[in-house]
Amino acid sequence: MLNGLHQPRRQRSKGTAKVAFRQRSSQTRLADLHQSGSGKIMFLRVTGPVPVAVFLNTSGGMTGGDWLDYRLDLGDHCRVLATIQTAERGYASLGAAAEIRLIAMIGTSVRLDWLPQETILFEAANLHRRTEIDLAQGAECLLAETIVLGRHAMGETLCRTDLLDHRVIRRAGRLVWAETFQLNAAVHAGTSAALLNGARAMAVVCLIAQGAEDAIEPLRVVLDEGAASGWDGKCVVRLTATDS
Repeated sequence: MLNGLHQPRRQRSKGTAKVAFRQRSSQTRLADLHQSGSGKIMFLRVTGPVPVAVFLNTSGGMTGGDWLDYRLDLGDHCRVLATIQTAERGYASLGAAAEIRLIAMIGTSVRLDWLPQETILFEAANLHRRTEIDLAQGAECLLAETIVLGRHAMGETLCRTDLLDHRVIRRAGRLVWAETFQLNAAVHAGTSAALLNGARAMAVVCLIAQGAEDAIEPLRVVLDEGAASGWDGKCVVRLTATDS
């Protein structure tokens, strides 16, 4: 007979998806592919020279104890656009964190555009995410990520939610950009600009490339809600909004 002391073991979602590209005959070609569990990769049929790799979590969302491990390996002179098939969802957790990790190894004279769809957090979510991108000399990277705090159209307001989002980009082993963003209900409830000012959606866009700082002035002309910084081959834009 079950009683209050007995806690059944809950099934957890685990997924791994790894993909490698190499240049062959002056074109970027698929070189290796591995996928297991809930982690999958699809490839869009495109007419241009840039492959599009689409990561997919078949479990439909992340809850406490789930984990996803995504890997990208781009050989010299490749260019790839990578994204996810739909918005990632952080569902309620009983305590343990769900974990998502993206590791990308980028070769010489390579361009990676990492442009995932938004991450939607639900009430009582607990999500830890880590993004690490290692660039060789001459490589470029464009990263854009969006976080949505509940579904505005459904009238959701988050009161118990935890997010730890860590991003690192290195060049030739040397750190060039890093940030750790931590969010909890107290932060979201804040009314100052430093505490999101009640925003339900936020985004960060980071370009690491030679001359990236030159994009600052044109961006400042069109930016309404947000801020941009540019220095030493980097351009970072941050945006907040009342909904996605």
